[in-house]
Amino acid sequence: MSVSTSLSGRRLTEFSHGAGCGCKLAPGLLAEVLGSVAVPAHGDLLVGTDTGDDAAVWRIAEDRALVATTDFFTPVVDDARTWGRIAAQNAVSDVYAMGGRPLFALNLVAWPSSDLPVELLAEVLAGGAEIGREGGFPLVGGHSIDDPEPKYGLAVVGEVDPAHLLTNAGLRDGDALVLTKALGVGIATTAIKAGTAPPELAAAAIASMTASNAPAAAAARAAGATGATDITGFGLLGHLQKMAAASGVDAEIDVDAVPFLDGVRALAAAGTVPGGSRRNRDWVAPHVDPGRRAELDVLLLADAQTSGGLLFGVAPDRAAAAVAELGAPAAVIGRVRAGTGRVVLS
Repeated sequence: MSVSTSLSGRRLTEFSHGAGCGCKLAPGLLAEVLGSVAVPAHGDLLVGTDTGDDAAVWRIAEDRALVATTDFFTPVVDDARTWGRIAAQNAVSDVYAMGGRPLFALNLVAWPSSDLPVELLAEVLAGGAEIGREGGFPLVGGHSIDDPEPKYGLAVVGEVDPAHLLTNAGLRDGDALVLTKALGVGIATTAIKAGTAPPELAAAAIASMTASNAPAAAAARAAGATGATDITGFGLLGHLQKMAAASGVDAEIDVDAVPFLDGVRALAAAGTVPGGSRRNRDWVAPHVDPGRRAELDVLLLADAQTSGGLLFGVAPDRAAAAVAELGAPAAVIGRVRAGTGRVVLS
């Protein structure tokens, strides 16, 4: 049983200026900052910052490489243990997106100690530890600071065989695109923060955010995928556009095939859209051909996700088997062709 936020007299989400991964720096601003930072080349650095991939990968032997990543964010729900579970699952997802397995993780904590009781923090950490046990990796210490806005996440170290590494630059002309979780989490968590989310939608969003991407990574590897990413703060359009540009291809999305959480379209139409999703939409605008699709469709595809699913490219004759193995809501949502990094909606 989780400790109630009533101990503090305030809801956890009242302390958050945004919703989860929607709190990320705007993608255009982030690209500008990172573009000014020089990263030295090294023969053992298999994946660095060149393509904005999900994690860094460092070779330590011919058949072994370390995968290192970190992620943390503000509360997306009011239940402390559930927030801990979501944040931990979101952080470790980057390792799965690279085709790896997590080895261990460290906690990252910012906590308003004068406003929120330590019992709540203990519940957050307990939620993270649960995800570690379920995923087979221990949480061993970490770092904390006193901060007016609570934040939680992990620094994760994993490993991968370089021969089976998945990157966001690995899409191939002719690949089918497989998405493994439904979109709409950003809209749902914004409604949760506002207190307007229908109970069924809140429950579905939480179930999605706490679901592991380990099975999706296994299915991608088994199907022979080489290109993959997880869909988080930059939305499907943002992450797919980065993949397409890094891979030297164009991507076409069959919008009708994309799975969404029930109820998010109505909420978005009524104006419940996180600021991060709108920033994503503006950022990808020069690279997206909406075709006949309405602006609401484009905005939904740009929705900033927290602990979203994997998106991977695989030969068309193996895509159906991967989807069948994973089950709903996994779906084939599009295809890849030679190009220059554009995303076309159909």
